[in-house]
Amino acid sequence: MKQFVTLTIAALGLSIGAAVAQKPYAGIQTRSIEALSNQQIADLHAGRGMGLALAAELNGYPGPSHLLELADQMGLSDAQRNSARSMFEVMKAETIPIGERLIEQEATLDKLFADKIITPEKLSAATGEIGATQADLRAAHLKHHLSTVAILEPAQIQQYAALRGYSDGGSQEHHHHY
Repeated sequence: MKQFVTLTIAALGLSIGAAVAQKPYAGIQTRSIEALSNQQIADLHAGRGMGLALAAELNGYPGPSHLLELADQMGLSDAQRNSARSMFEVMKAETIPIGERLIEQEATLDKLFADKIITPEKLSAATGEIGATQADLRAAHLKHHLSTVAILEPAQIQQYAALRGYSDGGSQEHHHHY
């Protein structure tokens, strides 16, 4: 009997797992823009990085936003804080309009499909525009990571990495995964 119950529970678990796997996008169709989550839309409206600058962040190029978050722990000078704050404001002023453009482009693509008026030509044009905007957004975020290095000492960059959990704080060695 015990073996029967165990097998029944296992079979039930497998069937529930299979049902979930068959409906991975259930609920997404109710989004205002199916390709973007509410969090992604909010992040784009706010000019947040959304991981677009990880190549810089994880290789010793701090972002201005995270640098400001850690300013007290790192003991940044007033001049460094002011520079980071200025970089952050410039970055937001640049990335928010790009994010807004991306939201509009994704909404347009979504509408082309929803209205059943998509064609190969419209698809190519829309995805080309989206790709270019995504590249612009990523470049804007990465560019501002480059600027922060100029205001920090090497020891501060190591300290930043340690505080963010990327290293022990004493090593410049990076491990790349290709």
